Amino acid sequence: MIRILPIAFLFLFGSLAAFAQHGIKIAKLKYNGGGDWYANKTALPNLIKFCNGNLQTGLAEHEDIVEVGSTDIFLYPYIYMTGHGNVVFSNSDAENLRNYLVGGGFLHIDDNYGLDKFIRLEMKKVFPNLEFVELPFDHPIYHQKYKFHEGLPKVHEHDGRPPQGLGLIYEGRLVCFYSYEADLGNGWEDQSIYNDPESIRLEALKAGANIISYAFMQADFANNQENAK
Repeated sequence: MIRILPIAFLFLFGSLAAFAQHGIKIAKLKYNGGGDWYANKTALPNLIKFCNGNLQTGLAEHEDIVEVGSTDIFLYPYIYMTGHGNVVFSNSDAENLRNYLVGGGFLHIDDNYGLDKFIRLEMKKVFPNLEFVELPFDHPIYHQKYKFHEGLPKVHEHDGRPPQGLGLIYEGRLVCFYSYEADLGNGWEDQSIYNDPESIRLEALKAGANIISYAFMQADFANNQENAK
């Protein structure tokens, strides 16, 4: 297996407070297959602004775009993926994403309604032996700065299903969080796009901030594991 030195180097920063001092960037994942990977264009900038104001993260104001098969993926502690349609990972894409996640990276998949049937198949290429499992409501991702005792908030209604927070767990570590039937990214968008009540947008932003916080906590854990070797 390839040793992921870029991730280990990034995680020398070591803690959420330390990330704030370095202008760390997060990224949106660009993938093939024709799906709209570029959806929710105002979502991440708004989430970044919220995190900087409420978690003192000091993130760069705008996200980068990174292709799933690029080695640049190892530069980011948090990768966001969204869309409504088809997703296709080549074998090399899947291997690259697996190496990133095994090496300490964190992927947040945010179903924008229509992504589910595609992304489940493609993530099987990444981790053939893992299944998405629903995380219990006492999982730490729901209890960072903001407390969500009943899991993810619901932003938009589609099929009458409750929102779910699903995860891929590799060797005891949550490497991929999948927000399903929640539409978090829509809640992060500029208010003028969907005209959602501010109360709903705020809950979505708080949930997103928790995910960012948890991803950085995982980065700290990965760094500690690396230093212990």
